Amino acid sequence: MDGTIRANITLGLHVAIVLKNDQKTGTLTTGVVQRILTNSRTHPHGIKVRLESGEIGRVKQIL
Repeated sequence: MDGTIRANITLGLHVAIVLKNDQKTGTLTTGVVQRILTNSRTHPHGIKVRLESGEIGRVKQIL
């Protein structure tokens, strides 16, 4: 599934995100979506979410 489309992402979904500090290296962080922060239907770099751990980043993979 595509992490750039908001409709593909639901609360409680297990995803891999890239944090702001890791954008240059591309290091992924996995977790469960607590809140969807992007309001638009799509975003070319991935939909921004907050994980249950409190980390915020853009969805790169839906696991």
